[in-house]
Amino acid sequence: MPPLWSIAPFVLLLLMIAIMPMVRRCRGFWGRNRNKLFVALAMSVLTLLYYYFVHPSLPEGGAAGESGSRLGLIRHVLSGAILEAYIPFIILLLALYTISGGIRLEGDLAAHPLTNTTFLAVGGVLASFIGTTGAAMLLIRPLLETNSERRHVSHTVIFFIFVVCNIGGCLLPIGDPPLFLGYLKGVPFLWTLRLAIPWAFCTAVLLAIYYVWDVVMYRREKPEDIRFDEATRRPLRLTGKRNLLYLLGVILAVGLLIPGKPLMFLRSFVVPEFLREAVMLALAGLSMLTTPREVRQANQFTFAAIGEVAALFLGIFITMQAPIEILQGKGPSLGLSKPWQFFWASGGLSSFLDNAPTYVVFFETANSLTHAPGEGILQLLSGHYIRTDLLVAVSLGAVFMGANTYIGNGPNFMVKTIAEERGIRMPSFFGYMLYSIGILIPLFLLVTILFFVMKLGLV
Repeated sequence: MPPLWSIAPFVLLLLMIAIMPMVRRCRGFWGRNRNKLFVALAMSVLTLLYYYFVHPSLPEGGAAGESGSRLGLIRHVLSGAILEAYIPFIILLLALYTISGGIRLEGDLAAHPLTNTTFLAVGGVLASFIGTTGAAMLLIRPLLETNSERRHVSHTVIFFIFVVCNIGGCLLPIGDPPLFLGYLKGVPFLWTLRLAIPWAFCTAVLLAIYYVWDVVMYRREKPEDIRFDEATRRPLRLTGKRNLLYLLGVILAVGLLIPGKPLMFLRSFVVPEFLREAVMLALAGLSMLTTPREVRQANQFTFAAIGEVAALFLGIFITMQAPIEILQGKGPSLGLSKPWQFFWASGGLSSFLDNAPTYVVFFETANSLTHAPGEGILQLLSGHYIRTDLLVAVSLGAVFMGANTYIGNGPNFMVKTIAEERGIRMPSFFGYMLYSIGILIPLFLLVTILFFVMKLGLV
C-alpha cells in the first residue's frame, strides 16, 4: 500500500491547474502550453521515482514484468497510465475537437428569450453526441452574435456553461471526459443512457429558470437596442456539413471497436489494439483535408486548446496511479457506502479539480466495494463488478458538478474566455460561484432527494 505522501505530485499538479490561472504573476508562465507540459512531466517524474525507489514490488502474480524488477514496475505503471488510458482518451478528444472545428454555424437571430433558450436546449442535447467541448465551440459564437445587440448577456453565458458545457454531456461516453474514462474501464457504451432521467430533469429545470430570468433581463434592455436587434437579422447557416459524417464515424468507432472483443457484425474478427484510435485519427485527418480552410479560419480554430489538455492530462494520468492504488486498497474504510455520499464526494471534488481524474478516483473506490455479481451489480467489460447505484452517483456527480466553477470542466474556461474576447463582462471566479451556489446547489439537492433517496426509477 503506497503511503499517503505518495499522492503529493498528483495533488500539486491539480492545485496548479486550479490556482495558476488566477494568480496574476503566474498567468504569463502558465499561458504557454510548453510550460504546462514541463510541469506535468516534472510531477510525472516524481511519481515514477517513487515507484522505482520506494514502492514495494507488486505481489506475486502481478504484472510488473517477468523478473518483478523496478523497471518492470515502471513499465507496468506507464502501460496502464499511457497505453490503456491516456492515448485512447486524448485521441477521442482530439478527434472530436478537430472535426467539430470544421463545422461552422453562423447567423444573427432576434435575441428573444425563446431563441436563447432554444440555443441552450439544442446544446444540451448535442453535448452528449459531439462532446461538451464540440457543442460549446459550435454554438457559443452564434449565440454571442445573436445577442451582440443586447447589453445583458453574461447570465446567458453562465447558463450556457451549466447546460452545454456540463450537464448536457451525460448520455454517452463521448459526451464528457469522465464518462469516457469509465468506458475505458469497462462500462458498456450504452449504459450511460440510463442517466437520461436526471439529465432531462436538470436540463428542463435550468432551461425554465433561464427563460424566466432572460425574460426579466430582456425587459431591461434599452428600446433602441431592441429595435437594432430586430433590424439586424441574418438566418443561421451551417457550413462544413461533411464533418457531421465524420462525427458519426467517431461515435460508431467508440461504440463498436472494442479492443480484444469480436466485431458486432463480424464475430470472427477480433478488434486489435488501437484500431479504434487509428480510425478516429483517420477521421480527424479527413476532416482537416476536406474542410475548406475558410471555415476553420472563421471559427478561429487552432490546436492550442487541445494541446493544453494533452499536456496536462499526460501528467494527471501518470501521477494519479498512486492515489488510485491507495483507494483500491482502502476504499472500504473511507466511510463512503451510500450513493448520495458518492454523488456529493465526486461532485465536490469535481467542482475544484478536473472532473475526469476525480471520476476515476471515486470509480475505483466504488469498484473496491464490489467483489461479486448479484442484484444491482454491473459486470464491467473488464470482468470486474461495480454497484450500479454507486456508478450512477459517481457519473452524475462528476458530470453535473463540474459546472460549479470555471475550473470544474475544460470547456467552462474556454467559453468564459471567448465571451470576454467579445467584450462581455463575466463574473469573477467567486462571482460565478454565487450563481452556482444559488442555482445549481439547490438543484443538486433535489437530485439527491429524487434519485438517491426516493430512487425514482433510476437504479
